[in-house]
Amino acid sequence: MYFTLVVVLVSFTSFAQSGPVQTYPKLAGYVGILHPIVTVTSSAISTNFDGYYVVGLPTGINIWKSQKIGFSAEFVPFVRAENGISRMSNFLFHPGVLISLGKGWTFAGRAAFETSGRYGFTPVINKIVKKNKNSGYFIAFPFPVRFGNAHETSFTGGFQFGISF
Repeated sequence: MYFTLVVVLVSFTSFAQSGPVQTYPKLAGYVGILHPIVTVTSSAISTNFDGYYVVGLPTGINIWKSQKIGFSAEFVPFVRAENGISRMSNFLFHPGVLISLGKGWTFAGRAAFETSGRYGFTPVINKIVKKNKNSGYFIAFPFPVRFGNAHETSFTGGFQFGISF
C-alpha cells in the first residue's frame, strides 16, 4: 500500500511540474518598426535622421520546425520622409532561416529582394525582452548587405523593435 501511494504521489508531482508540451511545427507572427541607423559604402557614410528619415514596418510569419530551427518570411514596406514629402520608397521580401541561440536569442539569416532592384542578405540578431502568455516584445539588430542596380555594395546597421504573437 505504501509503495502504491509513493508511486502515485511521485508520478503526480512529476507530471504537474512538467509544464505544457510544445508541439511542432509551431506558427508565430510579428510586427515591428525598423530604423536603419547608418549605411556604409566604399565612397560614403550616410546616417538616417540627417536630412531624411527612413522607417520600415516589418510584418512576418515564423514557422518553427523544432525548438532549434525554423523558417521565416518577412515583408517590409519602407517610408522615406525628406524635404516635407513622404512616400513609400521601397518594398522588401525577406525570407530566411531561424536558429534559436537559447535564452530568448535568435539568429535569422535572410535573403533580401527589394523593389528598388537591389538584392543581398541580412544577418539579424533578435532577443525577446519580455515574454507574456500570448505575446512577446523583442528587439533586433539587422545588418543588411545589398548589391545590384548599378549601385555600390552597401552595409547598413539598424535597430528594430516589435511584438510577436
